[in-house]
Amino acid sequence: MPNQHVKFYQTGTLTVGNRLLDEKMRTVQATPDRSNSLDSGHRACQGCGEALGARYAIDAAMRAANNQLIAANATGCLEVFTTPYPESAWRIPWMHSLFGNAAAVATGIAAAMRVKGRDEVRVIAQGGDGGTTDIGFGCLSGMFERNDDVLYICYDNQAYMNTGVQRSSATPGAARTATTMPVGENPGADFNQGKNVPLIAMAHNIPYVATASVHDLHDLEAKVQKAMAVRGARYIQIFVPCPLGWGSKPQDTMKVARLTVESGLYPLFEAEYGEIVGVTKIRRRTDVAECLKLQRRFAHVFKKPEQLAKIQAIADANIRKFRLAGSEGGQS
Repeated sequence: MPNQHVKFYQTGTLTVGNRLLDEKMRTVQATPDRSNSLDSGHRACQGCGEALGARYAIDAAMRAANNQLIAANATGCLEVFTTPYPESAWRIPWMHSLFGNAAAVATGIAAAMRVKGRDEVRVIAQGGDGGTTDIGFGCLSGMFERNDDVLYICYDNQAYMNTGVQRSSATPGAARTATTMPVGENPGADFNQGKNVPLIAMAHNIPYVATASVHDLHDLEAKVQKAMAVRGARYIQIFVPCPLGWGSKPQDTMKVARLTVESGLYPLFEAEYGEIVGVTKIRRRTDVAECLKLQRRFAHVFKKPEQLAKIQAIADANIRKFRLAGSEGGQS
């Protein structure tokens, strides 16, 4: 069934705007059987994109796995704000791994379930971009190379937020962090550095790779459920704005995510066995300045036209490479 894009929402209620839809098309959060896997009591910042992305992703995975799910969680913001000792906001079997070995721990859990004959129990590994693209990169690549039956979800907020907003290999060029200060002739993070892990995952020829964003929760849930229907190694990278680290307003999290995607800076796509099989077209293309001006980490680029031009060029290249241009949203 193709993903339905909703243009008109019910407002003034607590229904997440989709109870006017057919039941099969509603997000898991608008159904009474949602698992609330990430429950109240966590200590995420106001407007935290990661908390929202994790709640939707794990609840969607729980529904797809008939509530038979185990998660391994790397050290990082998600682990810290959900498990303040001796409490936990998780309502699923959940294991805290080291910063860099969540993929390996999840692989071990999956192997144990296979030996026990518990094929119905599915396994997820999750972490931030620091624990995924940097510290845990070797374990992640090994998981891909062996095609282990694990879904790895990376919540990408583009820096090491838990330890003080240091640059990661997912930090975009020109962004201010604690280790890439806006000083000198080329302020902020260097351009032409870092890793594009979704493309690296595709190079491993694994069954499923996707990118998603918290501003489009229907798309996020659909991709998680599709990934859970597949066996073998799978990777989903979710764009999760961080108000504290980015210097954006908590109420602008969804707006920042939407404008970033619609500018072309964060392409949303799906790939199977190394080939792109679908992209989310940009419905209303915006200039990168629209999303950058909402984030203090990019305040200095408006005094450096050459940096702003470089960021715009990256967005333009993404639109050409992934064929994102289109007047209507949707998969193609």
